[in-house]
Amino acid sequence: MRGMKIATFNVNGIGSRLPRVLEWLAESQPDIACLQEIKTSDETFPAQAFSDAGYGALWHGQKGFNGVAVLARGGTPAELHRGLPGNADDVQSRYLEAQVGDLVVGSIYLPNGNPQPGPKFDYKLAWFERLIAHAKPLAQRSQPVILAGDYNVVPTDDRADIYSAESWRDDALLQPESRDAYQRLLAQGWTDALRHLHPGEPMYTYWDYFRNRWERNSGLRIDHLLLNAAATARLAQAGVDRAVRGRDKPSDHAPAWVMLGAP
Repeated sequence: MRGMKIATFNVNGIGSRLPRVLEWLAESQPDIACLQEIKTSDETFPAQAFSDAGYGALWHGQKGFNGVAVLARGGTPAELHRGLPGNADDVQSRYLEAQVGDLVVGSIYLPNGNPQPGPKFDYKLAWFERLIAHAKPLAQRSQPVILAGDYNVVPTDDRADIYSAESWRDDALLQPESRDAYQRLLAQGWTDALRHLHPGEPMYTYWDYFRNRWERNSGLRIDHLLLNAAATARLAQAGVDRAVRGRDKPSDHAPAWVMLGAP
């Protein structure tokens, strides 16, 4: 069996970004793509366009906000969880878990949490706790599992994770509580693939539209692919498709990806 390429991409609205996403799929050809912030209802998700591009899709939409999807090249993902367990009253579409072949993937759009302090930050932290609880048995599985998405957390102040921490000091993405939750998630046995293979190297995945942040490479690393031990054992490569961010009418994120070798 050949290896597998798994990618994550916060598209910031699939309606307006569809040409960019299809262009990227044709160029990068991931076997699995986890999308976030699709910002469309279930009824208006462009499933046919992805099918025409060779991808089967699952999606968990929400009109105008949030929304996640999982694409599989040459097949259809098998749905495992729609929505993150732990709060039956949570109506925000932020988690979709699927099986593709021998691999389990979770597409994650963790709450931003701004402004903080306040109810949005409280919701972020509560959602994070639910993720930590759900992820624990996944980390221990003998089959490969990848939790991929926009975590809305900059893990450290290091230049490898953010161009200037001082500019973002009050933002929810850098708060000690956010970072503590991320570290407790990793402590279950997850590997942060980008950092694992590129220690100390800037691997930004997000550049704000304002203040020429892209042109100045003033980026943040907030999109992560976390691998359990079984997936880490097959980890061969990881990277960021930075060029996608510099194209016409782009998302403010760039896709990140990992390559797993054959078992």
